[in-house]
Amino acid sequence: MTQASRLSCEIMAGKYDYVFSSLYGPGGDAARQRERYARAIGAFGESYGPGRRVSVYSVPGRVELCGNHTDHNNGIVMAAAVDLDIIAVASKSCRDEIRLRSKGFSGEHAVSLSTLQPRDSEAGSPSAIIRGVAQGFCAYGGRIGGFDAYVDSDVLKGSGLSSSAAFEVCVGTVLNEEFNGRRFDAVTLGIIGQFAENRYFGKPSGLMDQVTCASGGAISIDLKDPSAPVVEKVPLDLASYGMNLVVTDTKGDHSGLTDEYAAIRGEMESVARYFGKPCLREVPYDDFLGAVARVRDAAGDRATLRALHFFEECGRVREAIDALGRGDMRGFLSIIAESGNSSFEYNQNAYSARDSGHQGIPVALALSQVTLRERGAWRLQGGGFAGTIQAFVPDDLLDGYRALMRSVFGDDACHTLQVRASGGVKVC
Repeated sequence: MTQASRLSCEIMAGKYDYVFSSLYGPGGDAARQRERYARAIGAFGESYGPGRRVSVYSVPGRVELCGNHTDHNNGIVMAAAVDLDIIAVASKSCRDEIRLRSKGFSGEHAVSLSTLQPRDSEAGSPSAIIRGVAQGFCAYGGRIGGFDAYVDSDVLKGSGLSSSAAFEVCVGTVLNEEFNGRRFDAVTLGIIGQFAENRYFGKPSGLMDQVTCASGGAISIDLKDPSAPVVEKVPLDLASYGMNLVVTDTKGDHSGLTDEYAAIRGEMESVARYFGKPCLREVPYDDFLGAVARVRDAAGDRATLRALHFFEECGRVREAIDALGRGDMRGFLSIIAESGNSSFEYNQNAYSARDSGHQGIPVALALSQVTLRERGAWRLQGGGFAGTIQAFVPDDLLDGYRALMRSVFGDDACHTLQVRASGGVKVC
């Protein structure tokens, strides 16, 4: 840790520009990051007193590349960390609590470490996540302690880039660094984050988001055994193919749609229960196809379609990995488009059926299709129902595509992202 004012001066003098280049890319606007980090350090001082010794942490958001809604049924996914991140200015304290303030939000989240049981009154709040992550560390035999933090997030909240997972991993990264000597690896930090989100925050997410935010890079995750997921790096160098990863925020906040997400997992698991299994990964695909008529009667048509999506989507992840491995970008893009179509048609999470008047995701997908056609690919991003789409856009169509999306969804809606190699890290 470094005294706050000194660290701020070092950042503004460019001492950490090389780190910013690795986190945000050579074109990541080091001047903007210098000012952002220095502002956050200043805000920490205003919140918790000047003169403290502080460290600054960064955790990326993520994009799901393929494997939509397969992780919670122990499937296979492909995802990538991106250069939109959460930064946290943190300082250990002698108090037996974690105190945290966030840019753009009033009030403070103060969590006593003397009582770590879930609290119904905290469900859906950052306090629930902080308490759950602390309990997760204890469950793994880790040490916890009090600290104060100020958080600044560029990860689009409620847009499918996993702002909650990035926050969970951020709290975990601080605890891991400050109290555990970096003892826990990225997968364990991801598992702890998922535990906090499921048991404390109250959202039944899978494990993809947290593991990707903690690991960094483009990765595949095989969740056949969710207590020991198999994580492998995937070669994804879009620039070498003249392609760009673009996400468009359709401005439909999905933070109030937990029950819609839960229904996908619940319906998939209802199909698995028909076969006497806890999740679809344990059901042979051929057994499912041979029993579709009976599955419809037992679980309903939507559950049947969502199960079909799961089986086919897991296969697409394997095909996408193989395509990238042999340098077949055209094949990869075709698989991504198939994934998007399956989410829309079978998984049915392109918009909320209870609010059919708002269909930002389908509008963005339709515009992407008529603009890119066979030159690119497009799919909904993350949980769906509202929020963000992603598109793979060739260099020569990039400016026109972004201009169109911004004209429809707002000047701040469209982001060209870089894959970030590192997960949660201590920056300085």
